[in-house]
Amino acid sequence: MIRFLLTRIALLVVGLAVASILIFFTLRVLPGDVAQVIGGTQASPAQVAAIRTELGLDRPIWQQYGDWIGGLVRLDLGRSLITHTPVADELGQKLQVTLPLAGLSLLFGLVIGVPLGVVSALRHRKVSGFLLSGAAQAVAAVPVVFAGVLLIVVFALTLKALPTQGFPLDGWREPGRALQALILPALTIALVEGAVILRFTRSAALEALGQDYVRTAASKGMTTTRALITHGLPNVLLSVVSVIGIQIAGLIVGAVIVEALFQLPGVGRMLVSDVGNRDFTKVQSELLVLTALILVVGTAVDITHRLIDPRERERA
Repeated sequence: MIRFLLTRIALLVVGLAVASILIFFTLRVLPGDVAQVIGGTQASPAQVAAIRTELGLDRPIWQQYGDWIGGLVRLDLGRSLITHTPVADELGQKLQVTLPLAGLSLLFGLVIGVPLGVVSALRHRKVSGFLLSGAAQAVAAVPVVFAGVLLIVVFALTLKALPTQGFPLDGWREPGRALQALILPALTIALVEGAVILRFTRSAALEALGQDYVRTAASKGMTTTRALITHGLPNVLLSVVSVIGIQIAGLIVGAVIVEALFQLPGVGRMLVSDVGNRDFTKVQSELLVLTALILVVGTAVDITHRLIDPRERERA
């Protein structure tokens, strides 16, 4: 187990290193000049050159990358090229919206996907099971933006039950209002993610129904439903844990997209604004933090899977 943990941690570090290289050098290929953005359209070439020198943008690119990595090692995400404020402070505030949104979306997705996936498997020979499976395939293909617009029309404009835009100015000091503001965006992501979880859960449950231990339990007088829940559900949940690792990137990306639709002050809106301003220091740090979150959750899922699955430990 210790060897497995060390291997996963080493892969995490390598993944972050590769991601930092890709993010840093890809951003430098994008058109636009942050010095020109700061100087404005009326700035002369000499003024733009002076701004580039002040910001250190005239140095070799490998030196700029080294300075950024050196700051990251010290847990310093740098300062904005536009406002000169610490990136970590603003990013920490924005993550207070994005992370709860992603977590709530995952919770809703599990509540939707796991029970309906089990029901779909138990009724796979009936019309209701076929309809559930077909609906899941259709919903999984729906763009997140379209799902958000549909939910806005139903729950906000028609039922007038939930707010459609904004977040309390006091943030989580008003937990009731803050949670209410995240429900509709979280449902938007959860509809699509929940459909994917439903399909994986259904496949795992169908596989469990074909196992000898479930059939034996059913032959001894248990109903098929009870036999699956009692003996097959642990294996189904293992598959769900694996799905979470696969879908976590979709959750983070979905949260970034949905923030723009619902006008939430999260990392997504900040990222879009900073890309437009060519604020490379903020963009590269934001992207790396999001990548790190995805990699860390994926690593945690792998470790959890190894801990709760005795078959994995036996193979090791």
